Amino acid sequence: MPHTEFPHLAQILTVAQMREAEQALIDTGSSVDTLMQIAGRGAADWVWRMSAHRKVTVLCGPGNNGGDGYVIAEAIRERGGHVEVVAATESRTDAARNARALFGGQVLGPDAGAHGDVLVDCLFGSGLTRPLSDDHFALLTRLAAHHRHLVAVDLPSGVQSDSGMLLNEGLPRYDLTVALGAWKFAHFLMPSAAKMGTLRLVPIGVTPVEGAAQVSGAPQVSAPAVDAHKYRRGLLAVVGGGMPGAALLAAIAAQGAGAGYVKLFAESKRNVPTDIVVETGALSEVLTDDRNSAVLVGPGLGRDGEARERLAIALADPVAAVVDADALVLLAPHALVERAAPTVATPHEGELVALERSFELDGAGSRPDRALALARASGMVIVAKGPDTVIAAPDGRLACVPRATSWLSTAGTGDVLAGVIASRVAARVPAYEAACEGVWLHGEAARLCGPAFTAGQLAAKVPEALAACL
Repeated sequence: MPHTEFPHLAQILTVAQMREAEQALIDTGSSVDTLMQIAGRGAADWVWRMSAHRKVTVLCGPGNNGGDGYVIAEAIRERGGHVEVVAATESRTDAARNARALFGGQVLGPDAGAHGDVLVDCLFGSGLTRPLSDDHFALLTRLAAHHRHLVAVDLPSGVQSDSGMLLNEGLPRYDLTVALGAWKFAHFLMPSAAKMGTLRLVPIGVTPVEGAAQVSGAPQVSAPAVDAHKYRRGLLAVVGGGMPGAALLAAIAAQGAGAGYVKLFAESKRNVPTDIVVETGALSEVLTDDRNSAVLVGPGLGRDGEARERLAIALADPVAAVVDADALVLLAPHALVERAAPTVATPHEGELVALERSFELDGAGSRPDRALALARASGMVIVAKGPDTVIAAPDGRLACVPRATSWLSTAGTGDVLAGVIASRVAARVPAYEAACEGVWLHGEAARLCGPAFTAGQLAAKVPEALAACL
């Protein structure tokens, strides 16, 4: 989805940032009308592909999003397509009125019984902050019910751009959402992301915005150097605990994600593959190899006194650490005071709440707000994982992740993710970048699995996902 050859096309902008970016274009010689033509005709290309000469209905609202709709409709009409416009109300901006005047087709009123194959929603765009009125909601849902396919322009109407909140219950689901100018947070955050369908972006010339969040994309990975050996590629120490299967699963996943050597610290070698080295005995005695480049602690750790001790010993290792699962519940701020090496935390929602309590945060704001607040308070890179994963760094960098398959909602996939991220950290990728790379590889491995896979099958696909980046 992100365009790695054009990094600014991967940026995610708030409503305020988008307005400033558009104003910057206008200040340098463009105009609202020109930008509307660029955006609308770019969106029309995607609508044209979906419609395949079938009937298109464009629902236009009063503002500039409605103006985009008139441009889309005119572009389709010029190509010989069958298109009609339903105007929810009169246009209320100069650019929208100009676009309506340029449309050479039929404009119907809100009571029209329009039906067809493709409905294009241009009722309201990214600036919406309150629910749709009863009349507008009824119009949108009625038209949606009478069309086979739905396309949202910029955002589905009834969605709050910066938070991903649904401002109305019962909003329709879309087959395609065409973002205009830049991605918005709602394209990636739940619950709105579940309504979007396929995502596409129409550039309008927006330049890079300093401090903007980014869409996390495929990593750029190269083969090991010709003189590489296992330690140079990175030694990852995986700390086991009371439930050894989870740590073993993480270790297996880590083997395929780039580290040259994965070593499991556990109480037993039973059921461990022969190509994973197991160190037994007291952790304080065996976790002393100065060749370690990263440590992973948490999967299967448990929450008893022994687990707390193992966590403390793991964090005392002066290398980068990945903290997951039970370790996140046990983690206290004082455990990080002496750490100089980077730490990555990978909480799901429940663990995120536990960390917020530990660091005395109120948990207010959107998911990106919460992840950034925790990253800054803790000094850790935060991977707030879930159907709308967000990655935040203490220095303010922020990334959202395109939706992965919902088949990932099965036991053990979080252990696989921790292993993959830890492997990238062990391979000496900086912590924030390693987190972004690990999340992408995890999602790609899931895509390669197809439906109904186990965590073990997911781990086995990690090398194939890595190969896709070479």
